[in-house]
Order: sequence, then C-alpha cells, then structure tokens
Amino acid sequence: MEVLLKKDMDRLGNKDEIITVKNGFGRNYLIPKGIAILATESVKKMHTETLKQRAHKYNQLKEEASKIYEKMAKKTFKVPVKVGENGKIFGSITNIQLADSLEKAGFKIERKNITLPSGNLKSVGKFEAELVLHKEVKGKISFEIIEG
Repeated sequence: MEVLLKKDMDRLGNKDEIITVKNGFGRNYLIPKGIAILATESVKKMHTETLKQRAHKYNQLKEEASKIYEKMAKKTFKVPVKVGENGKIFGSITNIQLADSLEKAGFKIERKNITLPSGNLKSVGKFEAELVLHKEVKGKISFEIIEG
C-alpha cells in the first residue's frame, strides 16, 4: 500500500514522502491517526505539482536573499553607542543593536540570524558579523562601532 506522509515519522519517512507500507499498518494506524493519506493517482499528481511550486518559491526566496546580501556586503554599517573615557563602551554590543542599525539602513534582518564575533564588543572599532539570510545564503558583513 502506498501512502503520502503528512508528518515526519521516525524510521518511516519525512513529511510529503510517498512510501510503501503494509496494508494493515496503513489502514489501521497511519490513515486513522492522520499521519498519512492513501496515495491514489490524483493525490500523486497533486503532490508532484505541490513539490514543483515549493521548489519554485524556494528558488525565488534564495535569489532574493542573495541580491540583498550583495547590497549589504558592499556597505559598512555604523552602530552608534555611548562611549566613556578611553574609548570604552558602557555595556557591550549585541546583535540587537546591529539589527537596529541594519533596519535604519533599510535592511530588515532578524536578530537571531546575526552572529557577532566571539568575545565582548566593548570598544570602538571595525568588526565583522555573520548573517544567515537563507539556508543557502550566508556571509559576512562589516560594521563599525562609533561614538554617538
């Protein structure tokens, strides 16, 4: 019996896979629990069309993310902070401040997608941060901590 999985199942398969299982397992467990549906010809056609649409959308998002990254890689972003004597910063810079600076420059990036260099950023200067804009679009941008 062929079924289309609606959920990920350990040792069975991942969501949106068509797998072959024994008749009793499919009829008595997978289908009644809503884990799978019977893979008829019409379900298979709908499944292939859905996969095509997902792949197309995935590629569009990837291209868009790479265009945004190309624009960001050319710039150096400035993060203004309050500075005391000897160029020391009150506190330290986090990805929240960098995300705010990026947003002011016109790039809306979630802070969880920004990784700052290791260690505390407690002084004025130039640094690099790692960005993840898409699963396959990752890179580094430069930013400068300035007195402001």
